[in-house]
Amino acid sequence: MIDGNGCANMGEPIAEALRLLDLFASVGAVAFDITHTNLQQEKRGFRPAQSLAQARQSMPYLVPSAARRQNNLIIRPRAGADVTLVQLDDLAPDALARIAPAAFLILRTSPKGQQAWVAVTNAPRGLATRLKEGTGADKEASGATRVAGTANFKPAYAPNFPRVRIDAAQPGHRVTTQILDAMGVLAPAGPVPVSLPPVASSSGSRTSKWPSYARCLEGAPIGDGGNPKRTSADFIWCKIALSWGHGIEATAERLLEESAKARENGEVYARQTAEHADYAARQRNALPRGRPARG
Repeated sequence: MIDGNGCANMGEPIAEALRLLDLFASVGAVAFDITHTNLQQEKRGFRPAQSLAQARQSMPYLVPSAARRQNNLIIRPRAGADVTLVQLDDLAPDALARIAPAAFLILRTSPKGQQAWVAVTNAPRGLATRLKEGTGADKEASGATRVAGTANFKPAYAPNFPRVRIDAAQPGHRVTTQILDAMGVLAPAGPVPVSLPPVASSSGSRTSKWPSYARCLEGAPIGDGGNPKRTSADFIWCKIALSWGHGIEATAERLLEESAKARENGEVYARQTAEHADYAARQRNALPRGRPARG
């Protein structure tokens, strides 16, 4: 535990933070976005696309600073093209036990909260969604996590803020879709998405208008800090834009203009959000029309 003043011997926390970075790098993470939030979960700093070397050099300064200021230190690992990092958050104990052999990292973020991270080689589109559904993990998990060795600063935990810690690790451990399927942790694949009708407009979309991002943000679920979940707002906004006939590339580019979260997380995040929304829309189109049969 960290006391109300954020004090602790910093040697061990810094070592744990460095270990976390090395674990992500061992399975293919090539860069890290670093975010600082305060006790009220408000953003207080952001460093995008830090290399492993840069992130490691920063931790001996960032970890003690976060403790003094009661700031949460959060990283978003960015993986190379051949690996997908899947964050499985809010797992029930039985689900955690089932996925543990496939996880390269199990992280404890609170006294009752654990998350598993799985690195999947050459994952097909929609794999992360299937894995989250199959394990009952939080579908809204954004792929960002608190740094091991630092405190989880939330008002609910005051004055003894819990320290984030690594519960288990398998450095370099990657799995394939076939392995996950054999483990029984993947939700069934949905119907093969049908192709959407081609767009006749020469501009590549059926309209020049874009959805209201403000309305999507207003309708988003509320997060721990009492603020709307911007990840959800980004996803819904992309789904609407795509349904209006805008392409994935154009939608991703526009999302960078509309969403502060997208600008902070960069082009890869915007593109992945648009692709995820497109996949979800096509999967829904593949389902048979009509009301489900009553039981």
